[in-house]
Amino acid sequence: MNETEFDQSPAADRRYGVSIVANDKVIDWLLPFLESYSVTNSSLPLYLIPYDDNMSLTKRAAELYGATIVESEPVEIDRLSYQLYPGIFNANRRRLRKLQALVLPLDEVAYVDVDVILFRDLRPVFGRLERGKVEFIVASPSFDYVYNENRKRHAFLDDALLFNDGFWVTSSRFLTLSDVLATIDSDVEMFHDIRKRGQLFAQPLMNFVVHRRGLKTALLPHCVDNASHENFYKAPGITFRDGKPLDPDGKEIYLAHWAGALSLPSHDIFAGAWKELSKAAWSKFQKRTT
Repeated sequence: MNETEFDQSPAADRRYGVSIVANDKVIDWLLPFLESYSVTNSSLPLYLIPYDDNMSLTKRAAELYGATIVESEPVEIDRLSYQLYPGIFNANRRRLRKLQALVLPLDEVAYVDVDVILFRDLRPVFGRLERGKVEFIVASPSFDYVYNENRKRHAFLDDALLFNDGFWVTSSRFLTLSDVLATIDSDVEMFHDIRKRGQLFAQPLMNFVVHRRGLKTALLPHCVDNASHENFYKAPGITFRDGKPLDPDGKEIYLAHWAGALSLPSHDIFAGAWKELSKAAWSKFQKRTT
């Protein structure tokens, strides 16, 4: 099928799905995510990318919730991670394995961090991509954790939307793993010159590739009616209606993200929902595994 035929095909014929990265170390995050997914998005296929080989509990959870474990080895991604981040951050380099989302058998893919719970059906997010208009969708901006001051040297970043890479949607029509590798191969020195340091790995890379390739990037509310760009777990002014959160303007929040959290949810506005999902998920998991 050529590109024109693809663009004209009915949305119902396209394959949409969601991907996450996990292992047993984050099982306390994974199970609530999976429970939230089953409640809100069970009609969408879910792909679980292994963070490493520590997968015993994770595989059981995936089977319980019908997620597909991605079996292909991320050889090129791991090679890239060693190239970009040599030294002592061995485990953190594997955060780049989220790039495997770009090689899944899907026409459009949503990547979601595992320290997230979903509140709404993601299907309205799909089918919004359009060449030259919307080629990469993100949930929220991130102004402080992408680039350093050297970004001011590069005109292509003047109006760039800096984004949190804990949620994004794209298509192989617009971004492939080969594109990522080619971009870094050409501009690796520029990347290292402008990337923000401080335990940041995938987020500066995803932003750099998207910006350097000139992808048309849009926030979720620019693509979905009444959607909010808010998802930070410390967000102020959040209210709930029928168990689903709204931002201070009454816009619908699609997910809660504990980005940068050092412990499991306890007292924030989304913690109650997270705890309920966690309790339900652990009950199912323990019954299944005993």
